[in-house]
Parts: sequence; structure tokens; C-alpha cells
Amino acid sequence: MARAAKRLSARTVQTVTEAGLHADGDGLYLSVSKSGAKSWRFIFQWHGKRKEMGLGKLSAVSLADAREAASQARATVARGINPIAARETERAKNSNQTFGTFADELVDDLAPGFRNAKHLAQWRMTLKTYAAPLRGKRLDDIETSAVLAVLKPIWQDKPETAVRLRGRIERVLDAAKAKGLRTGENPARWRGHLDKLLPKPQKLKRGHHSAMPYADLPDFVSLLREKESLSALALEWCILTASRSGETLNAKWSEINREAKVWTIPGERMKAGKEHRVPLTKRMLEILERLTLLRRDDDYLFPGNKKDRPLSGNAMPKQMQRMGQGEFTVHGFRSSFRDWAAEETGYPREIAEAALAHAVGDITERAYRRGDALERRRELMEAWSRACTLGPNVVELVRNA
Repeated sequence: MARAAKRLSARTVQTVTEAGLHADGDGLYLSVSKSGAKSWRFIFQWHGKRKEMGLGKLSAVSLADAREAASQARATVARGINPIAARETERAKNSNQTFGTFADELVDDLAPGFRNAKHLAQWRMTLKTYAAPLRGKRLDDIETSAVLAVLKPIWQDKPETAVRLRGRIERVLDAAKAKGLRTGENPARWRGHLDKLLPKPQKLKRGHHSAMPYADLPDFVSLLREKESLSALALEWCILTASRSGETLNAKWSEINREAKVWTIPGERMKAGKEHRVPLTKRMLEILERLTLLRRDDDYLFPGNKKDRPLSGNAMPKQMQRMGQGEFTVHGFRSSFRDWAAEETGYPREIAEAALAHAVGDITERAYRRGDALERRRELMEAWSRACTLGPNVVELVRNA
């Protein structure tokens, strides 16, 4: 029997006011109370009886997340297991789990997605050393005051470590909530929460990748567009796509689909070894038009002086040096993008990480997330393009859809 088509849209769930159950299909319903409160319900038959399973409030669970949760619950029913009972059993088993034990387990799950052993070791160290006061606390007992007690001692003296630690604590608590081990807002969330309680972090340097503050990008990009060199076009492309230097320099015309507005980078050129699609924004398409005039017999978007060779790896750093910005690195623009996305937009962390081709979540989570959120990322990259031109303050927050 064919499943019912999805009936609800992101706009509908935000605007509907009629009290009652509003079906999305496959057992998922949006429940609207007489007071106007909205929450998600998964309704299923169990031994001939109708059962309702709460999936969370609309304010905390998006339509996409509700559909995924309902899909997992349907799969549980198909295996002959009551999803409500299974959830309660899991909650009871983990009700006393501490931040420390859960954080260690999460890092083990995330380990395959780390860039290298050093990065993995940094996660383990910060969550054990700097987050030590949290490790003995129950997950559902951690409040904002506890997070601040960990961050304040290092916020000014070790800003890079502090910012990374905050993000890692937020990641742990988000994962705990996803597993039903805590409820409510994340006390480690920056935008709209800790940004009201802590001073803005100092300008960061990502290891040896010194990052230009994103607030300085509009002036820099404006000057960059006045240059006529191929290296200037390559550098702007690299900034707007948030790609790595090698991915930009080795970009080929055969990878570009201007009709679909997509640049597909093959897995062999990606750090993670997996194909990555980059949505092409209006400005990127304008750059392609200019590059068309410079196109030659080989396939490279940014051809070098030698036939069948791309632009030199030193071309973009030298362009920055000529513009008086040699203190920053090309790779650092990826950090600029990530900081902007976290601090100036309402896009989910997963969307920003996907734009950087970073693996997000444990193996099971990544298996459920089969798509690459291309259209959501297209919105994000258009917003980034505007921010690089007009500044971060013009970016509109997206709806949680």
C-alpha cells in the first residue's frame, strides 16, 4: 500500500491555528491545542489499540526532525517493538548518566569523522580537563550557571580554547537531548543565550590558519573585485564557496552544471573522500561568466601558466599579500564563514557544517541523514554572499523550518 504524501509544509505548521490534529502522513500529526500550543504526535496501532507518542513541541522540533523521528518510530513498530515502551526503557537506563560518561561515549561515536588523531585528542582533552566540573553532573541537571562556571575562567585568557569548548559542550548536550536524556533549551547555546552573558570572543586564529574577521570581509571583497587578475577571481570563488584552496584551484568546467547551479567536487579531491556538491550563488555564476572569457583548451576553471596545470598554490596567498592582508590565510576564510554562520544567522549547525563538507553526528545519525541539504545550503550560501558584500548585519534570520 502506497504511503500518503506529505501534506504539511513549513509555512503551514507555523501559521495553522485551528485546534486539533493536522495530518502530515505516515502517522505523523501536528497537534494544536485550544490555547494555540503546538506539538508533534506519532499515532500508531499496537495490538489493535490506538497509541499516541509525543515527539516534542514545535518550538523545539522542526517539521523535518519530526518526520525523521516518526520514521524511526515506524521502523521500531515494524520490528514488533512498541516505540513508547522502548523510549521509556532507554530513558530509565540512562536516567542517571553523567555528562562525563555520555561525552566520552559520544566522542567514541564521532571518532570516525575526525580529521586526524590530533583533533580527536583535542576533543577528549578539553571535555575532560576544562569541562571537569560538569563531568559528574547528571545530564538533565546541567544549567547555564554550570556552563558559565566552566567557560569564564578561560574566556579571556584562552579565547580559542574557550570557544571550541563551548561548541563541544553544546554538541554533547544537543546529542543528549536527541536521545531523550534531557529537555529544554541548550544552556551552552551561543546565539541568543550566552552571547548575552559573555563578552564577544577575541579575534581567533585557527591553529596556523589565521582567520580574517567576517566583519572585515565586505571591505576586502570590494577591493578584491577591483582586481583584474585570475588569482583575485580564484580567491573570491574560494571565499564564497567556503572551499579549501586545493578544491578551488583544481576546479574543472566538467564539474560545473550551470543549469542546475551546482559545482560537484569528486570524492578523490575531497579531504573526507566523499563527493561534495556546492550550490552556485548568483555571484558565483557571475564569476563563471568572466572565467568563460579566459577559458582555454584544458578543463581547469583557473588555469596556470603551464598547459594542463591549474593556477599555482601560491597565487591566492600572494594576492592577499599584495592587498596588505598577508597576516591571514586562505584556509582561514572557512573559519570566517563558520563563525559568521554561528553568530549571525539562525541556520542549524548541521547546515553550516555540511557547507564545509564536515561529517556531522555519529554513524547512525549520518545513515538517517541521507541527503546533503543542498537547497538549505543554497539559501545559506546566498546569505554568505550578501554578508561578504554588505556586511553581517543585513543577513536575515531564517525560520526554523
